[in-house]
Amino acid sequence: MKRLKPWARGPFEQILHAEIHMLNGEDFDRRIALISFDNAIEVSITTYLTLNPIQRDGIQYKKDDVIKWLDNYHSKIAFFMDEVDKRNLPVEIEKSIIVWYHDIRNEQYHGGTRGIPESHVLDGIRKAALWVFSVLFDVLNINEILADCVAHSLKKDEKPERDPEMDRAIDSSYGMVQVMGQDYYTSELLFGVDPVAYREIGTSLSNENVSKKDGDVE
Repeated sequence: MKRLKPWARGPFEQILHAEIHMLNGEDFDRRIALISFDNAIEVSITTYLTLNPIQRDGIQYKKDDVIKWLDNYHSKIAFFMDEVDKRNLPVEIEKSIIVWYHDIRNEQYHGGTRGIPESHVLDGIRKAALWVFSVLFDVLNINEILADCVAHSLKKDEKPERDPEMDRAIDSSYGMVQVMGQDYYTSELLFGVDPVAYREIGTSLSNENVSKKDGDVE
C-alpha cells in the first residue's frame, strides 16, 4: 500500500479484507465479503469527511453540514452522490442500488438471515466500494493496487517448501542442534517450527554465499 496516502489505508484495508474473502468463495466468506465491502463504503465516506482540509486538496465543508452527513448511512451516501455531481463525474451506480445492497447486508448482519449473497450482489457492492474509495481518495488505479495487495497477502500465507540450497546455507552456518538427546539439522528444526523464518533466513544466507563466490571469482 505504498502508493496510498496514510489516511486512505484504513478504508482500503476494509476493501482488501472483503476481496480476499470474496476470492475464497466459501459460504461464510461470501457473507463476510458483503459486510466488509459495505463497511468500506461507509468508512471511506466517514474518513474523508473527518480529514483536515489540507488532506482533501483544500476542500472545506461547513461543520453543520458534516455533522448532518455523518448522521447515518443514507446521509453519507447522499453526500457522496452530491460530491460526484459537483465534480461532474459519471454516476457508476445509482444511490437506490447502493442502499439496496446495504439493506441486504443488514439482513445478513442484524436480521439473522443465513442466505448466501448472490454473485451479482457481491459484484455490485464491490464495484460500489471501489468507486467510492477511488473518487474520495483520488486513486485512479485502485484495481491494480488491490490486485497487487491480494497477491502479496496470499503469497505471505503460502507455506514454503524445503530447499536443498537453503538447507546447506543454514546448516553450514548453524550446524546441528541437539534436542532431548537427538541431533537434528538446524534447517530441519527451523522449517518445522517457523517455515516463514526458514525461507527468510535461508534466502539471506544463500544470497550471502553467492556474493562470496562472486567475490572469489573477481
